[in-house]
Amino acid sequence: MFENASGVREHYKPLFDLLMSLPAEEVRRRKHSADVSFLHQGITFTVYGRSEGTEKIFPYDLLPRIVTSAEWARIEQGLAQRITALNLFLKDIYNDGKILADGVVPREVVYSCKQFRRQMRGLQVPRDVYVTVVGSDLIRLPNGEFVVLEDNLRVPSGVSYMLTNRRVMKRIFPHLFRRYSVRPIENYTQVLLSTLRSLAPGNRGEPTIVLLTPGVYNSAYFEHAFLARQMGIELVEGRDLLTHDNKVYMRTTTGLRRVDVIYRRVDDEYLDPLAFRPDSALGVAGLFNAYRAGNVTLANAVGTGVADDKALYAYVPKIIKYYLDADPILNNVETYLLTEEKQRQHVLDNLDKLVVKAVGESGGYGMLIGPASTAEERAEFRARILADPRNYIAQPTLGLSRAPCLTEEGLQPRHVDLRPYILYGEKITIVPGGLTRVALRKGSLVVNSSQGGGSKDTWVLNS
Repeated sequence: MFENASGVREHYKPLFDLLMSLPAEEVRRRKHSADVSFLHQGITFTVYGRSEGTEKIFPYDLLPRIVTSAEWARIEQGLAQRITALNLFLKDIYNDGKILADGVVPREVVYSCKQFRRQMRGLQVPRDVYVTVVGSDLIRLPNGEFVVLEDNLRVPSGVSYMLTNRRVMKRIFPHLFRRYSVRPIENYTQVLLSTLRSLAPGNRGEPTIVLLTPGVYNSAYFEHAFLARQMGIELVEGRDLLTHDNKVYMRTTTGLRRVDVIYRRVDDEYLDPLAFRPDSALGVAGLFNAYRAGNVTLANAVGTGVADDKALYAYVPKIIKYYLDADPILNNVETYLLTEEKQRQHVLDNLDKLVVKAVGESGGYGMLIGPASTAEERAEFRARILADPRNYIAQPTLGLSRAPCLTEEGLQPRHVDLRPYILYGEKITIVPGGLTRVALRKGSLVVNSSQGGGSKDTWVLNS
């Protein structure tokens, strides 16, 4: 919000002026009204591994984050470039493997990834689109540059919070919202539906699209139900589907109905007990054979997780250069690969200064934040790294940008990141905005909701 100690940024002035004009009691009343709205809508998430209970109302900050049109234009171009290159990479490694043969990305990085699915070798997917929905995490550095912290290509979540944040914001601050020229995001679910429809197998007329969820105990179940309802499609679990003659059918009260596209929010390994984990009760027996036969589309495609492995992330600039012959528009954060001896030793010598992440984890799990760690935690991570260096990467501890938040102590700065959502079908569509995640605990750099983080609305201005 502030350019320096005394100056308010131009595009934040109307918000700042409003905050200065409102009595404290009025601000508290609006905050309470927003909290009640979230409560009544059942906007919750699940925290695993906590003894005090798992289901929580999703924390929300009342003040929007404001992004100028110029900032957004660069973000949009950079994300489109990135997803195009990663999609070409996925097609290549599951078919010709040219990038591996040319030594741009080491074979061992791809083949040792737990998310690489050998069953996908040679399988053709509609329009050659492997990644339909992506949520890339961006951070803003002190010099104002946005960089990519990580890509989420498997089952990225949080878009329902982006949409509900906007609804609540428009109701709580209607005059302020009208005063700003904010680009709309409300069409996200219809764009998602059109994108899924564009990937349906050929000659199926009006395709049947469903959203496959692991069920009510999944941490993102609220989002699954929300998206299905908004798109007007069926929300199904594995037990609602069956396969016959390499086709997928949905059980309905009027009989079986052929399914053409599955927006799956179930991880690869649980999709089909015949092809992956035999003990999975979440998937559908025979689904992968139907997929391989081209009778049903899965979005995202099976095996996309190899491209969001945190070790592979370090090679994304080279991947962009290889396929698009261009430099990255959005840069990466410097990343140490712990399979490299010199880099590993540097990390082990500086654990108190770096952030260490497990390559296959998400949600803030499997992470060491060096400056905030204890000697015991560093010793534990040292042992983990030495036992399995492929499973970890390290990055500098970055000073994430901060945004003003309404806390119990009043207006306080908190660290934030930004997760825009990219849709890829006939074309690439990026809804202007995304989920701004907030590290609500004072001094914390962890924005994940599972680790005490929250969110705020993101306003992208027209001009």
